[in-house]
Amino acid sequence: MRILLASLRGLGILCCCCLLLVGCSSTKVNQGVTIQVQRVVSGQTLEVLNPESRSPLIERVRLIGVDAPDLKQRPWGPTAKKRLEQILSKTGSNSEGEQPLLQQVFLESDAQKKDSFGRWLAYLWNDGVLLNEQLVREGYVLAAPRAPNNKYDERIARAQEYARIMGYGIWNQDKPMRSTPAEFRLQNP
Repeated sequence: MRILLASLRGLGILCCCCLLLVGCSSTKVNQGVTIQVQRVVSGQTLEVLNPESRSPLIERVRLIGVDAPDLKQRPWGPTAKKRLEQILSKTGSNSEGEQPLLQQVFLESDAQKKDSFGRWLAYLWNDGVLLNEQLVREGYVLAAPRAPNNKYDERIARAQEYARIMGYGIWNQDKPMRSTPAEFRLQNP
């Protein structure tokens, strides 16, 4: 009987240790991939080299949670594109007409992997900074929550409120953006 009790006690301790180990392990793992940016298309879209493809394949990536001004929506569209190029360039600056040397970034996915246009949907990370949020905080793009991709909606919404209060970029009182990118696209097909 003593041997059985000692065995059960040992088994109980082992089970408790296993539960502690499982309980301490992180359940939220960032799922994503490190990629090489090839080109910035707009303030919300990139072209990247697909590392999962056998032959070099360029894929488009749409940033989750943001809506950038259309490139025809001057000056905000071209300015948003240029700012994203600056953030991603290795030198941090880009002379006119010069193709920037873009760096590797981490793409983090959410509930949906691709949109209806076949673009990858991702949060863009560089040196621990969520670039989707940074672009909103600096007033280059609008926050645009779209379920079910809502992992960072609150952060991005707070960033927009900050940009609005500070009057940054599209929120500048002297020259504000008068229509949202969606409204602009409807009026200018």
